[in-house]
Amino acid sequence: MDLQYPIGRFDWKINPGDAERRKAIDEIAALPVAMRKAVHGLSEEQLDTPYRPGGWTVRQVVHHVPDSHLNAYTRIKLALTEDRPTIKPYNEARWAVLPDTLRTPVGISLTMLDALHERWVVLLRSLEPQDFAQKFVHPEVGEMDVAKAVYHYAWHGRHHLTHITSLRQRMGW
Repeated sequence: MDLQYPIGRFDWKINPGDAERRKAIDEIAALPVAMRKAVHGLSEEQLDTPYRPGGWTVRQVVHHVPDSHLNAYTRIKLALTEDRPTIKPYNEARWAVLPDTLRTPVGISLTMLDALHERWVVLLRSLEPQDFAQKFVHPEVGEMDVAKAVYHYAWHGRHHLTHITSLRQRMGW
């Protein structure tokens, strides 16, 4: 198993249709509960265990997901309200070593993930099909429509959830 990409890399060439988009929205809706279940009962020592050699700790992964998804939510809202906005990327590796990521109890980010995903899913399920064609420009990735962003962030949640669940399985936790 590839510990860094346990579910494989995201396929940027994919062009999701209506059924894939609905499934992706359902995955985004389900992620907070799945993430809570994935870390339930872990000790502080286990939370501070890297999911792979040289990788982030479980704690860093848990804090990273709402950081990343908050950026995604904002990017989608920008795409829906502006004409092809260029979004600002962020340095996720540097965010992962800030004190709030290293020291904050994971429950804070799990609560943040609950609220964020609830709002995000309300927005996504209210959109008309043409809204998913709205675009934003990511300086490092290029132009992306809302449908692909939704599909990408569903993958992103599965990707990091699998980091945690596969570590638990390997360690017998």
